[in-house]
Amino acid sequence: MRNLLSPLPCRAVVVGGGPAGLMAAEALSAAGHAVDVFDAMPSVGRKFLLAGKGGLNLTHSEPLEPFVARYAERAPAAARWLAEFGPQALRDWAAALGIETFVGTSGRVFPADLKAAPLLRAWLHRLRAAGVRFHQRHRWQGWSDDGALMFSGPNGELKVQAGATVLALGGASWPRLGSDGAWMPLLAAQGVDVAPLQPSNCGFEVQRPDGTRGWSAHLLERFAGAPIKPAAIAFTAPDGRRFERAGEFVLSRYGIEGSLVYAVSALLRDTIAAQGEATLMLDLLPTFDAARVAAEVARPRGPRSLATHLKSRLGLAGARMSLVYELLPREVIDDPARLAAALKALPVRVVAPRPIAEAISTAGGVRLEAMDDQLMLAARPGVFCAGEMLDWEAPTGGYLLQASFASGRLAGQGAAAWLAGR
Repeated sequence: MRNLLSPLPCRAVVVGGGPAGLMAAEALSAAGHAVDVFDAMPSVGRKFLLAGKGGLNLTHSEPLEPFVARYAERAPAAARWLAEFGPQALRDWAAALGIETFVGTSGRVFPADLKAAPLLRAWLHRLRAAGVRFHQRHRWQGWSDDGALMFSGPNGELKVQAGATVLALGGASWPRLGSDGAWMPLLAAQGVDVAPLQPSNCGFEVQRPDGTRGWSAHLLERFAGAPIKPAAIAFTAPDGRRFERAGEFVLSRYGIEGSLVYAVSALLRDTIAAQGEATLMLDLLPTFDAARVAAEVARPRGPRSLATHLKSRLGLAGARMSLVYELLPREVIDDPARLAAALKALPVRVVAPRPIAEAISTAGGVRLEAMDDQLMLAARPGVFCAGEMLDWEAPTGGYLLQASFASGRLAGQGAAAWLAGR
């Protein structure tokens, strides 16, 4: 077994080349430390690049107080991270790389060209110019008995001494891009308190009223992949947590997915885990109040079909109307009062989140209670963790990347302070 690096006491190693790891490397390099970044994939930032294919949502423009609230029970920790590197700091950082940003109509912040690749290229160029070294195709395997980092690489096993280490290994979503959660047992074996990884910002499998899982063949043939908009979802978890928001989602081959579903995914997932299923209420007509809907449904329709009547009076058609027939029994559809109520609160039963490999992000990971305020592990002094491998979650909309950047910067600064004190 050979040493790739000299066992110098001030050597800084970052494991993981996503946004959190690269930000940690930048913070360490800025503090004057030589930095080596190891990543299991052939190139760094793969999930970052894929996330940017539809337009890279870096952060959000809303005020800091509601921004921080998006992190739910981890809001106090997120507030500390964002106090040091918040949304405007992230935009200024991107501008220093030559990447201008803009605020979209939804309040989300994007690069001017909506692409991730130019930002990543500029960032890697700056890091390399600062002396940061990159080692691809090196998978971390834990620690040796003498505390050295162990890697498997293209030339065999490597043993690397590090004065400080930042682990930024991601969660377990999109494992083909490098985040597979294989680090969980390695840290647990060291006495690190870790919470099981779970899907977050994920789709859900539905169950129809007759007990059949999934949509009918008729609906799938006509509307698989169709957006449901406008719409609103209301849901109250058993512990009293309440969600209510308008937006849109998509009918998938197995059930429902999309931004509005992702926003409530944590509550749905936790409820299913506790009681085996969850029922959300879907408002198919959020732009009409209940009285207007009741009046229009009850209006005489003459020889017109119900579908034609609802389309002409309320604009209800297509995939939304198909859901009515899919989820309501005939006796409700034939009763104007009950139908009107259901159009404003259509029960949709979900019985399982989709597998974690399909999720946009993950919940669980290294519990924050296992680290100090600079994200150093109590069980492994000199080892810091950052990014999605930490036990926090947030909805899409820029909140995921913002916390990854901010926690990576904090961990890098913590590692730099650790090295300076030795």
